[in-house]
Amino acid sequence: MLLKIKILALAICLCAYELVHAQQIEGQVDFHGFADNREYSNSDRYPQTIFGTRVTPEIGLFVDSTHRIRLGVSYLHEFGTKNITNPVRPVAYYNYDNNGFDFKIGMFPRHEYLDEYPKAILSDTIGYYQPNIEGMLLKYKNEYFHQQIWIDWNSRQTRTDREQFMVGISGNVNLNKTFYIKNFATLWHNAGPMVDVPDPNDHIRDNGAASLHIGADLSERGWLDSININIGGIINYDRLRNVYEWQFPKGLLSEIYLEHYKFFIRNTFYTGESLAIPYGDVFYTSKQYDRLDIGWIPLRYKNLEGRFIAGFHFSEGVVDSQQQFILRYTIGHLFN
Repeated sequence: MLLKIKILALAICLCAYELVHAQQIEGQVDFHGFADNREYSNSDRYPQTIFGTRVTPEIGLFVDSTHRIRLGVSYLHEFGTKNITNPVRPVAYYNYDNNGFDFKIGMFPRHEYLDEYPKAILSDTIGYYQPNIEGMLLKYKNEYFHQQIWIDWNSRQTRTDREQFMVGISGNVNLNKTFYIKNFATLWHNAGPMVDVPDPNDHIRDNGAASLHIGADLSERGWLDSININIGGIINYDRLRNVYEWQFPKGLLSEIYLEHYKFFIRNTFYTGESLAIPYGDVFYTSKQYDRLDIGWIPLRYKNLEGRFIAGFHFSEGVVDSQQQFILRYTIGHLFN
């Protein structure tokens, strides 16, 4: 009997070895360094400096140019932090990528998919502290169209933890070589912990936003490297159950982006009602707000890019400022 078990175990090990050996082993390291100094005192927003690095190594199997499984960790270190073990997050996901379909389930980096969201809906602070989507994402893309839908489970409900999750959809349609339409939407659900006697002052909140933009990419028609303009509307939907029903503040968003050589200017303007989006940028609580970013890209080579941005926030008759340096470097390799 013992001999049969040993033979079976050896056969399983050999089969597993052949299965792994027949695939490609791949690895990737993503480095994200950031310095974000926010001088927000003039408008009574929260001034702070976010300064640190995040390193995300991954390794996994790549099968038939279609399936992959990745394992890794995402480690954040804010400079000056004493506790160096707390900001470690696991990375583990399955990915199907074929014929325009991109499907992921697990814990995987969000920046590749959600960086285009307007800051009114998802602020850049999320990228520093919540690097992963923990859930699922399905994306379809072709030459003229792409659309993605995703769910990010932020907190599982227990007797001490709240239930929180966010779902979203975004994408664009290229009408021709110049004009395009972009859409973005999220819905955040925030429920209390699972307790025997609920807190009568703790209510379930449903909150989200949707925006639709029409734009033009005029890069091929001018002497600049990039000319991109768009304008659209945004609506915020918010409900605090048993306190107030759905509210729908809304407004107009416009943006212009100009880039030449290694320098760029981005101007974003909002006018409308005060928005209440918990994951959005705090400046959109203003009824009129303008953000001017002046930037320089000293590093840009393949998977390496470093940007310096001087930002100016005009709201409520005052001016706040912000200085950012963002560097991202992704190194990937396949091993036979």
